[in-house]
Amino acid sequence: MARSPSFSRPSNLRSLQPAVDVLNRADAFAALRAGVEQIAALQGDLRQLLPDYLASSVEPGFIKGGVLALFAGHNALAARLRHLEPRLLADLQQRGWTVNALKIQVRPQAMKEPPPVKQARMTPVAVEALYALSESLAPSPLQAALARMSARHRRNQDRGGSGG
Repeated sequence: MARSPSFSRPSNLRSLQPAVDVLNRADAFAALRAGVEQIAALQGDLRQLLPDYLASSVEPGFIKGGVLALFAGHNALAARLRHLEPRLLADLQQRGWTVNALKIQVRPQAMKEPPPVKQARMTPVAVEALYALSESLAPSPLQAALARMSARHRRNQDRGGSGG
C-alpha cells in the first residue's frame, strides 16, 4: 500500500519547531501550562514536607475552592496522611499555598515489580555445620527445619558445584 504524498515526511525537519515552543506561544494552553507548573511545585513541597514513605506514594491534584486533593497509593497511606493532615495543612499554608482543607482520596498506583527472590548461598563448611547442628538436636520443629535447610543446600551444591 503506497503512502499518500500528503502524509510523507517533510524534507526539512529543522524547520519544524519543537512542541514546547508551540505550547508556549498558544494562549489556549496557558491555563494547562499553569496547572502543570502548579502541580509540579506542589509536588516538590510535598516531597519536602512528608516522610519519604509517604512522599513517594502521594500525588497532588488541583486546588479547587481552597481544597487540595491528595491521592494516596492505598488505604493505609491515606489513613496515615489523614493523621498528618493538620500539620501538613499548616505547613502548606506557611509556604504560601492558599489551601483551607485537604481532600484525601485513594488512587491505587500501578503495581511495581516484586523484588527478585533471594537465594541464600552457603559454603560447604556451613552446610556441614548446619547438618551437624540438626543431628545434635532433639526432634523438634527447629530440628526438622534445619535438616530440610541443610538437605536443600546440599542438593544445590551437588547440582551446581561438583563436576562429577
